[in-house]
Amino acid sequence: MSAALQVTAFGLALLSTLFLLLATCTDCWMVNADDSLEVSHKCRGLWRECVTNMQDGVRTCDQYDSILADHPVKIVVTRTLMITADLLAGLALASLVLGLDCITFLKEDPCVKLKMCYGAGVTLGAGSILGLIGSVWYAVDVYMERAMLVSHNIFLGVHYDFGWSCWLGMAGSTGCFVASVLLTCCLY
Repeated sequence: MSAALQVTAFGLALLSTLFLLLATCTDCWMVNADDSLEVSHKCRGLWRECVTNMQDGVRTCDQYDSILADHPVKIVVTRTLMITADLLAGLALASLVLGLDCITFLKEDPCVKLKMCYGAGVTLGAGSILGLIGSVWYAVDVYMERAMLVSHNIFLGVHYDFGWSCWLGMAGSTGCFVASVLLTCCLY
């Protein structure tokens, strides 16, 4: 039972960590929602903004200025939280691999292996919370920006909505949290 639970938690943690990494690296945190009026599809990410022409499929991307340049708070905070979540999830994944019962590392000391799995669960939980805060922070900021423009009757011609990268970050964080709960609460 314990080995099956560990392997399940490992598979979920691996998939969720990949989702977190993809969310951090991809460029579609915010998309234009006025596809019926537009001939192009615009995506804004944490690192660049991309426009895809719907007629011929040509995609062009503009990199944001240097990482040290002045950026909106939502981008800086989300970058920081997502990178930290990625690092913590990767560290937890490495620790979890060494703590699995099916790995022969430290086979003669099961107590240490169990502590490694528990530590991986705690680290994974911390990373999941940071990733979820970063993803939700960005989503709430997009919503507030849109609500403020609507309340002031301002129409800029482009209406942005949450992109698939934002949803991927939320899904990855939630998966890491579930894996953390499996490792910290259900393993004993």
